Amino acid sequence: MSTSDFSAFIQLLKQKLESNSWQKLLLSGYQGEDTTLVRIEVRLVLLKNVAHLSFLYRHKSRDITKNFVLSEGLELIQNLLGTEFKAAHFTASDSETQLSVSKKGKVLSSTKLIKQAAASPAALTHDKEKQRFLTLDRPFLQQLGVTDAQHKLVPAMSRKWKQINKFVEVFDRALEQTALKQKPAVHIADFGSGKAYLTFAVHDYLTHQLGLDAKVTGVELRQELVDLCNAVACDLNLQGIGFEQGDVKHFQTKGIDVMIALHACDIATDYAIHMGIRTGASMIMCSPCCHKQLRPQLISPPLLQPMLKHGIHLGEQAEMLTDSLRALLLEAYGYETQVFEFISLEHTSKNKMILAVKSQKPKNRKELLSQVQQIKSFYGIQQHCLEELLMQSD
Repeated sequence: MSTSDFSAFIQLLKQKLESNSWQKLLLSGYQGEDTTLVRIEVRLVLLKNVAHLSFLYRHKSRDITKNFVLSEGLELIQNLLGTEFKAAHFTASDSETQLSVSKKGKVLSSTKLIKQAAASPAALTHDKEKQRFLTLDRPFLQQLGVTDAQHKLVPAMSRKWKQINKFVEVFDRALEQTALKQKPAVHIADFGSGKAYLTFAVHDYLTHQLGLDAKVTGVELRQELVDLCNAVACDLNLQGIGFEQGDVKHFQTKGIDVMIALHACDIATDYAIHMGIRTGASMIMCSPCCHKQLRPQLISPPLLQPMLKHGIHLGEQAEMLTDSLRALLLEAYGYETQVFEFISLEHTSKNKMILAVKSQKPKNRKELLSQVQQIKSFYGIQQHCLEELLMQSD
């Protein structure tokens, strides 16, 4: 592809640098040889009082920063576009520009104006505040009590604000491993949505930051919270987000692209994962709690009995086994799966995330299911809810 196809975009970047209105450039849709690279984020910084473009290379397990003088940085961006990266999202103080390359090689670009205060030169420091994927001026934050009428963070909600941004960060990194940004519309289901801080955040990020057509459904047992969240969506005239009363065991839907279930108690997590697999979701995000099913079944192997005679160790073992089997079963059904520490959510110490992204490579289901059986046999486990649900579906 000719670099001239991107000349207008590069000229826009130059103009925003000259007017000191550059905020952030995101290069995505990576198609290069480095299988660990997810995206590149570019921001303007001052190093020894000289303006540079700082490139943050986001890999799956690490981040690498490289700084370039402006001319070198712009040249690098032009060389990367259309070759290794097929999409770009540029945010300036007064506009947002989305650029993508179609399958036929056509460059598509759209710009929308925004109302936002220009960045001051003093803000262009190398050691800046941690990146936020959302800004405090978003209207839903005020409606939910995270910010006040002046869009200032309510002190009591500071931890919740960090949680929201951390969740969106994890969500965004996983999104980069899918093709969902190229879909005409993306459908997200959030089970046990509660007061829907994260539900609104995901909707806002997809529609406002990424410019995608998103349908977001929050599912919650408590009718009063369903009514509250629908009222917020109505007051803000938000399109593509709604809330329904129900639970993951009985809710019927099809075509979910992203399945979210945070704090689904005990086997409700298994039902949520099963629904994600059954509907062919590209992403499954769970934060399990209350691991009750396996603990009474565990038969401690003789060598481990001195360790597992302590109740706290037995509980930790049951939690590890439950989620390890869930991860193996997700892999057996075609997902790349990670289990990692997420962040403490409000009113609980449970902070584990099971993140599964549909794999492009075939999995050896027979081998993975054999591993599941070996683990069950070692600990004397007779029943695991997710395994049974999957067997019933096959």
